[in-house]
Amino acid sequence: MRMFRALQGDVQRYFILYELETPDVVGGAAYLARLNSPTPWSQRIMPQLQNFIRGGGNVTAASGAGLGGFVTAQAFQDIAALDGAALVTALAREERISSVRIVATDHAQTAIQTREKDMRTPDNSFDGLLLIEGLDEAAVKTAASNLAARAPKRNAPAPIYTTIFALDRRLL
Repeated sequence: MRMFRALQGDVQRYFILYELETPDVVGGAAYLARLNSPTPWSQRIMPQLQNFIRGGGNVTAASGAGLGGFVTAQAFQDIAALDGAALVTALAREERISSVRIVATDHAQTAIQTREKDMRTPDNSFDGLLLIEGLDEAAVKTAASNLAARAPKRNAPAPIYTTIFALDRRLL
């Protein structure tokens, strides 16, 4: 699990990335039990969350192996229209980009209603997410701006985030 904070702006101020053993965890019994039995802290914080966007699914294309200290998470409503392999390969070749991944949302599992979801404003979602990780803000910003020519049908440009916390999944 890694947590990021937007470098600018208050909309979509935080981005949390969970890397799961398998995509079906999102609809699994253990995960749903956790969401249906929120902690006292969750019960206090969830009603305050606004502009909540959630999606989980499969990595459909990836290039690069490193973790970057900076990331942008570009949402797409028609992820199938992208040439994913070519796109991630081209973006990962850019200077100081450590990895690029496309995640296709599993809408059936992501949409499962839970007690936690009932405590906040309705979740928004997306068809897919393009994650661009880099070594510095400038590299990610350049890759994201170059994305406009390669994938013009994306949602509005997303913020650039910096890492504020990371926990190795073996410790979860």
